[in-house]
Amino acid sequence: MSTGFQGKFHRQNMLSRFAKDLVRRSRSKCELCEKGSVKLEVYELPPLEEEPSVDYCIFLCEECLKQITTPKKMIPAHWRCLNNALWSEVPAVQVLSVRILRRLAKAEQYWAQELLEHAYLEPSIDEWSLLSN
Repeated sequence: MSTGFQGKFHRQNMLSRFAKDLVRRSRSKCELCEKGSVKLEVYELPPLEEEPSVDYCIFLCEECLKQITTPKKMIPAHWRCLNNALWSEVPAVQVLSVRILRRLAKAEQYWAQELLEHAYLEPSIDEWSLLSN
């Protein structure tokens, strides 16, 4: 993966090119909480590939993005929306939903554990969800 300022700028430039595809796919809503009429940002699921791909990106609102990037400030009630996101047709959305639910289940949010128990994931998606958070 590219490093340094130029590498980061290049990656951000490439990610911004996915915006049109993500707008169409998400219908201009956060792909996790489905909030509309808000600023959306491209979030790339770790582990990062050498070259960015729209398949590893999700359109998120600022609230979801803030809670994902600073897990200690996570508000469990906000993530009740994952009940819908978990069944998304977009594999990256499923993976991020499972990762968040696992984190919440570890924090003794029993509703999150229950959602995980009822979820069915394709084996490849389950495997991806276990990779580096």
